Amino acid sequence: MLLTTLLAASLAAPIGDGCCSKPKTQAAYAVANESRNIVETAVAAGSFNTLAAALKAGELVGALQGDGPFTVFAPTDEAFANLPAGTLESLLKPENKGTLQAILKYHVVAGELPASKVVKSPFATTLNGQRVDIEVTDQGVMIDGARVSTTDIRCSNGIIHVIDSVILPSTDDIVATAVEAGSFKTLAAALQAAGLVEALQGDGPFTVFAPTDEAFAKLPAGTVESLLKPENKAKLTAILTYHVVPGRVYSDAAAKGAEVTTLQGGKLRTKGSDGGVYVNGAKVVSADLETSNGVIHVIDSVILPE
Repeated sequence: MLLTTLLAASLAAPIGDGCCSKPKTQAAYAVANESRNIVETAVAAGSFNTLAAALKAGELVGALQGDGPFTVFAPTDEAFANLPAGTLESLLKPENKGTLQAILKYHVVAGELPASKVVKSPFATTLNGQRVDIEVTDQGVMIDGARVSTTDIRCSNGIIHVIDSVILPSTDDIVATAVEAGSFKTLAAALQAAGLVEALQGDGPFTVFAPTDEAFAKLPAGTVESLLKPENKAKLTAILTYHVVPGRVYSDAAAKGAEVTTLQGGKLRTKGSDGGVYVNGAKVVSADLETSNGVIHVIDSVILPE
């Protein structure tokens, strides 16, 4: 896939001075003022020509000229130039507009986040729906591995922070992510038997509490084999949809304790305990696996509806 190749190449690229010129200061972006919106500011700055072209191709110019406010982590022309050869040209094609929009929205956060707030946050939720990770390191402030080179460029409808790399959202859906992980063969087989694969490949978003193969193996002998039989499809569907919640529920929210309604209709109760997160007694062993249409939490037991 285009973005899988792109993601690997971007993460492998060095961050910092390497191939790029010295970052501009706020003074160099003096064109920014509160009379210009985000798009006008980017165009006037002269360092975001590629971003402006991408916004136009993705039909997002009007959105970022709206009231907002928005926070934009804006890759420079140099950042786009560091992408693998041919990637940008491919993304700008009309048939790839959906992919381009997903990437661009991953650089935008609703609301105004000045640098003073950014550095105090471990993450930010983007217009793409997925979160970007924020980390303060010796190299500076990092957004999903991209370094923030200039902060707090004020605009009439938000704020721009300049970053030195293009950041990329997860592009695999829930099912593809589970299959690629290799630890959910039983779950994948169960979804297939229940006819739920296509549903979990839909737009969502969904939160899936995904039992590992070991979790299914802990069930009484013969249980899985019985559930996979065609005559038990309804029961299997009920169990699987009991592990799925509409929307994105991240582990920090789950740890605070919550009661959520599943696609099966029953309730799940989450809580934080002993430094971990639990859902109906099952422990979350790996949290917040981002996918294009939701988030996966890996759990150590199969949870059963009443």
